[in-house]
This record gives sequence, structure tokens and C-alpha cells, in this order.
Amino acid sequence: MTTDAVTLQEEINSLAQQFFGSAAEKHGHFVNWLQDTFASTWGKEFLLIHNPGGWGSTRLEHCLDWERSIVTGVSDTMDRLGRRWALVQYFRSGNTAWQHIREAREELVFFFGGKYFQAKVMAACLRFLTQQIRNLRIILVGASQGAAFSNAVMRELGDFPQVYSIELGIFFPHMSRRVITERTLAIDSNGLMPDSMAHRDLRVAFPAYAAGLFRWCQYWFQGKPTEFARCTNLPGHEYRWEYPEVRHRIEDFLAANFGAGQK
Repeated sequence: MTTDAVTLQEEINSLAQQFFGSAAEKHGHFVNWLQDTFASTWGKEFLLIHNPGGWGSTRLEHCLDWERSIVTGVSDTMDRLGRRWALVQYFRSGNTAWQHIREAREELVFFFGGKYFQAKVMAACLRFLTQQIRNLRIILVGASQGAAFSNAVMRELGDFPQVYSIELGIFFPHMSRRVITERTLAIDSNGLMPDSMAHRDLRVAFPAYAAGLFRWCQYWFQGKPTEFARCTNLPGHEYRWEYPEVRHRIEDFLAANFGAGQK
């Protein structure tokens, strides 16, 4: 390894130590993610980071098709703008039932109180990347709980000009603490109908959520566990790239910030 590579490795390990101490598994995941992201981003102008909805552990190929369509739409738009970019995902939790149980308390605290350790971790990662890679700009892309997480990261960063955020369908408990700046695109409606969860229409959302929970339990007892998001159908809480209101607002946001004439 070169001297620069050794120094980079030492800095990444030091950052991991600050957050995870002797927790070897979490320390290792942090180091691997930051190393891999640094390697994939080197030589690029932009880093696109997809923050999955739900528990935040779903790989892109397994996300709901409408959520995948947003990530694909953003990527294709950056291509049309002639930008060099890399795409990664940030997983803020494990992907097993046991890991979800262990992390349930932290998720509830975030949902109702807004405090989230993982937001501090990711904010530190973004600061590190922009310090190491000159002129790098980062775009967070998140829907539902992924949007809430992105906004929590933006709040941690404060006035940090290199990071932008596209947030779709944030749940209503997060609305009162949400911060929107000129670097944030917040979309709370798909243009076809109001998002029942974003606009706190519990008369509509609660029955749909309860029905989804019932279906999720059915699959579990049948030995066919599936993700909760696939069992629910929350009216308006679907942001397909094909919907004109969704597509046009994202395209306009990207063009205004990164289009012709923008450095």
C-alpha cells in the first residue's frame, strides 16, 4: 500500500473507532462501506446515495418497484445532464428479523422523537468523503422512512453546501422537525392523490396500515415471511417516476442545481 493509502485506512479506522469502539461487527461494516464508497466515487463528480425506506436494509433490486424507479430516474437524469456519478446504498440497519428486533427501540425513538445515532454516523461519512475527494457533491435519495433519515442527516450537516437531498413521502411524525433548504427537494404528493401518511390522514391510513399488518402476520405464520412494505397499500404513498408531478419536480431540481452552466 502507498503512504496515502495507509493514511486513508488509518483515518477510516479512527473514524470507526469514534462511533463503534470495540463493537467489531459494526466497526467492520462501517469501514467496509466507507472504503468501498471511496473507491467507487474516486474520479466522479457526484455520489448518489440511496437510503432505502422501511428498516433501511433493503437492497435496491428488492425494493418496491416504484422506489427503484426513482433511483433509476435520478441516475438517468444525471446521465442526460452529462455528469459523472457513482451510486451506492447506505444500510442503516441489519436485514434479519433478530437485528430488526434489536434495533426496534432506536427506530421508535427516531420515528417519534427524531434522534438517530445513524444520522450522526452518516453525516460524518459524508464530511469525510467530501474532504478526501475534491469538488465532490453528494445527492441523498430517500422515500418514506428513507426520506426521514435523509432529512435527519441534513440536519446533522447543517449549512454544508456539498450535500443535497431528494425526499419523497416523509411520514407525518417527522414533519414538525423537517428542515428544508435550497439544497432539499421535499415531495409530499405524487400529483394524483394526497399522501395519507405524509398528511396525517389517519382515517384513511390507519385501516390500510392495520390490513397490512394482518397480511404480514399471515405470511409469517404460513412460513412465508415478507417485508412489511409489500403487505401495505397506503393511499397516495407511492411515488413512481412515471407520475408527471414526481418526475418533473425531480428533473427540474437536478437541472437547476447541476445542469448546463452549473459548476
